[in-house]
Amino acid sequence: MFLRLFATLLLLALPAAAQEPVTINVVLPLTGGGSFLGQQEQIALQRAEAVISEQGGVQGRPVRFAFHDDQSSPQVAVQITTRLLAAKPNVLMGSGLVAMCNAMAPLVRRGPVTYCFSPGIYPEPGSFLFSSGVSTKDLAAALLAYWKAKGITRIGLITSTDASGQDALRNILELMAQPAQAGMAIVEQQRFNPTDVSAAAQIERIKAADPQAVIAWSTGSAVGTVFKAITAAGLELPVGTTNGNMTYAQMQAFAAFLPKDLYIPSAEWPPHEGKTLHPDVEAAQARFFAAYQNSPTKPDASSTFSWDPAMLIVAALRDVGPDATPDALRERIARTKDFAGVNGLYDMQRLPQRGLDLESVIVTRWDAAALRWVPVSRPRGAPLD
Repeated sequence: MFLRLFATLLLLALPAAAQEPVTINVVLPLTGGGSFLGQQEQIALQRAEAVISEQGGVQGRPVRFAFHDDQSSPQVAVQITTRLLAAKPNVLMGSGLVAMCNAMAPLVRRGPVTYCFSPGIYPEPGSFLFSSGVSTKDLAAALLAYWKAKGITRIGLITSTDASGQDALRNILELMAQPAQAGMAIVEQQRFNPTDVSAAAQIERIKAADPQAVIAWSTGSAVGTVFKAITAAGLELPVGTTNGNMTYAQMQAFAAFLPKDLYIPSAEWPPHEGKTLHPDVEAAQARFFAAYQNSPTKPDASSTFSWDPAMLIVAALRDVGPDATPDALRERIARTKDFAGVNGLYDMQRLPQRGLDLESVIVTRWDAAALRWVPVSRPRGAPLD
């Protein structure tokens, strides 16, 4: 009896690094068209490992994220997920894009807890599936509110034909039909295939409709095709796009043809001046940015898409235990309230499966000279000036 008690106490006294890690599998687009997001999400989780260990890990055990490349392919994401489910894990993270998350969703209806890093999916309340960040609809709502307050009412819209673009198109059209957008209009609506090498014809039709601003909602190289067409057409108007493009890699790759006035709605993570957030959120952001000190990589929006879910899951595992059932873990996350993340205060009780809404959305403008996103609105899109 004494020896058993001594062994138990000795185990508890061991540092987290000396104990068996808690392994969390992560499916990410590390190659292919979505790699500009997936690679940054991977780096964020690798940085998070050290922060989690400094905080004691999960009940004394360090956390390790095991990465699996879905190659930006829904089919590969399904294959990987099927293989990982054979081990009956209690949690799975990823993928990073709508199409892959939608493909994985049917496989995890009965668990494990699965945290998609794309804001463009809409899990059923009470399900095992969770979505990172603010929804596409809330992001677009803040952008429209900001532009309306600035007197912009005539909007040109171009979206891609993939899952992300379809999600945006549906949400933007729904928003335009609401009383809050009274007086605003989509004067021209165009679509393009993400594999198209040119969007010149679509942009010329939008230009002919005489808009005051353009929404170009797609990600990666596809939105770059649209930006090129906008620049070539001499369309010098405010352009809004999704925070899926809020990455330094994208801004650098598209620098030669970025719109002069590029607006991106975002959660509250960007560094800010003269604006104070909830003190716990400020503290969470300080830990986040500190994790990137002495790193060649600067954190951006994609970094936050994986960081906050990791911290939410780890907090839940500390309560229910690393070997808890998927049901117990799901119920614990569902009870989350006032959890301070990089992107805001999470309330899963009021906002199931996501935790954030329009109250956490600001509009930013890319400052090409300073190489940063500058907040230009308060939450919900109300202009700062």
